[in-house]
Amino acid sequence: MIKPIEWRDNQVLMLDQRKLPWRETWLTCRTYKDVAQCIRVMVIRGAPAIGVAAAMGYALGARAIRTAGKYRFYEALGLIKAHLASQRPTAVNLFWALDRMERTAQALADLSVSEIKAGLVAEALAIHEEDIAINRAMGRHGAERVPDGATILTHCNAGALATGGYGTALGVVRAAVEAGKKVQVLADETRPFLQGARLTAWELHKDGIPVTIITDNMAGHFLKEGRIQLVVVGADRVAANGDAANKIGTYSVAVLARENQVPFYVAAPMSTVDPHTPTGAAIPIEVRPDREITHIRDRQITPDGVPVLHPAFDVTPNRYITGIVTEKGVAEAPYIQSLAKMMD
Repeated sequence: MIKPIEWRDNQVLMLDQRKLPWRETWLTCRTYKDVAQCIRVMVIRGAPAIGVAAAMGYALGARAIRTAGKYRFYEALGLIKAHLASQRPTAVNLFWALDRMERTAQALADLSVSEIKAGLVAEALAIHEEDIAINRAMGRHGAERVPDGATILTHCNAGALATGGYGTALGVVRAAVEAGKKVQVLADETRPFLQGARLTAWELHKDGIPVTIITDNMAGHFLKEGRIQLVVVGADRVAANGDAANKIGTYSVAVLARENQVPFYVAAPMSTVDPHTPTGAAIPIEVRPDREITHIRDRQITPDGVPVLHPAFDVTPNRYITGIVTEKGVAEAPYIQSLAKMMD
C-alpha cells in the first residue's frame, strides 16, 4: 500500500508529490519547520495527509524543545502549533490534527517533559494509523453505492497520496475492486497542479486499476454521452450544512453531473467535517502562487505581464451532492441533520 508519509528514526519522511510520476523521491524532515515547508509547497497535499503531517510536525517540534520547565515547554508548543497552522487555510484537517495534539499535550501535563514528548510521538503515530483504518471503513461504505461495471469520474487526487494511505475517493474505488466489482476510472487532469494526470493516474496504474486521463473540460462531454455512471471526489473541508470545498473545478463537475442525472458523491472522513463552519460561504479559500499557472515545471506558458487568478479550491453547494461518504456511513440530505448525528 502506498504511504506518502512515514515516521522513521525520529524524523518525518515524505514522498515528494511534486516529482511524481517521473521520480519517486523521499524528503527527510528533521524539524517542524521542514514539515511546515513541505505542507506549504505541496510536497505533501490532500486534507487527511496534511493532518497527519501536521501531527508529526508537532511531535517533531516537541522533541526538539530544550527545556525541562513546563511553562517554557508549553509556550514553545504554542509557537510550533501556530507556525504549522499558518501554512494552508482551507484543509480543516490541519487544524483538527493540531488541536488534537494540543489536547494530548494538556492531558499529559502531570508527566515529565520527556514523557510528554514520548506521548506526543505516540499520538501522531496513532493519528496516522487511524487515518488508514478510517479510509478503509469509508471505502467499504462507498463501495456499496458503486454499480458493477461502472465508469467513475474523479477530480484532483483523493487517493493514498492524499491521506495516510488507501484514500478517500480512491478508497471507494479500491474497496469496490476488492469487493469484486469491475470498475474503471476517468481522471480529470486537474489543472494547474495536475493532481489527476500525475498522481491519481500514477497510483491507480500502480495498483492495476484501469484509469484513463481526460482534460478538465472533457468531463461534460463524457457525462452527456452516458459514459460515466458515478462521480466521486474528496474534500478539504465540509461545512455543517454539507457544502464541500474541494480542488478548483469540482463545482463545475457537480453541476454537470446534476444536469446529466449522474450521482455525485463526496468522500471525506469526519475530521474533514467542520461543525464550526455553518455553510460553504464561510470556508476560507486558499490562493496559490501565480507561477503554478504561468509555468509548467520550469517553462513559462503565458505572456509576460498578463495577470492570473488562482484560487486553489471552490465550494460545491450541498444541493448538488448525492451523498457524503464517511467512515460512519453515507450522509444524505438534509446534511445539517445527518452530519450532526454522525458527529454525536
